[in-house]
Amino acid sequence: MPLDAPQPTLEVRRVEIHQDEVLTGEAVALDVQPLGYFLRALGAAIDVAAGVAVFVILGLVASWLMGQNILMSELFPLLSVAMFVLVAVVIPTTVETATRGRSLGKLATGGRIVRADGGAAGFRQAFIRAFVGVLEIWLTFGSVAAIVGAFTPRAQRLGDVLAGTYSERTRAPRLPAPAPPAPPVLAGWVAVADVARLPDRLARRIAQFVQQAENMQPAARQRIAASLAAEAAPFVAPVPAVDPETLLRGVAAVRRDRELHALQLEAQRVARLTSVDTGAPRGFPQR
Repeated sequence: MPLDAPQPTLEVRRVEIHQDEVLTGEAVALDVQPLGYFLRALGAAIDVAAGVAVFVILGLVASWLMGQNILMSELFPLLSVAMFVLVAVVIPTTVETATRGRSLGKLATGGRIVRADGGAAGFRQAFIRAFVGVLEIWLTFGSVAAIVGAFTPRAQRLGDVLAGTYSERTRAPRLPAPAPPAPPVLAGWVAVADVARLPDRLARRIAQFVQQAENMQPAARQRIAASLAAEAAPFVAPVPAVDPETLLRGVAAVRRDRELHALQLEAQRVARLTSVDTGAPRGFPQR
């Protein structure tokens, strides 16, 4: 290669990792949502209630055995400790390991215990959480877990901090149904329509009406459509000679298509800007 030939440059990009994102070992940022504080508390309460129920059942069985054999009464203190360890440590560790971070309370609240990098939790993480949970949940009635969870960014309790885990939200919110296209009668109008920016409140009301119109009573549907069409008419030119509901559906379709087109143009502009060679020296980030 000639000495005066231009040296290849290495483009270095800085990526910002937000609080709700997880950086994996492959340097991929995952947008995950941790389970909220109150849902975590509810899930823990369900798990504790289930553990208490199991402990009571085991206690009844132990009492029956002591009634059958008088020698069993001498072993009751040791048997009580064994039952507590079984309920507080062995069962939670086994359940979370077998279900990859799920339990009865987490199933009810839509959570799952994962590692800090987003991977599935294993036996080590489950054991640490259960072992520390003896202190922060059982012996202190959950007060330590509540205090620590209130001051950690992902509502982590002490066991999560030591095990490097947190509770991930597994129930994503339902996406809204896509807006219907413009009515066929407005096909020509859509190409020449001039819809100005609507007030945010009016735009939300029109979008909600278009989505829920099919479930409304006919009288209420006509009344609301007429009211919304009267409010939207000053922002539309030309106003088509159609009924109010058809006008609203056309306005909603035009706004959706134009906003989608604007987002696509913005994405293309950003892609072009990031693809430009920065000309920075090789191996050094741009300042």
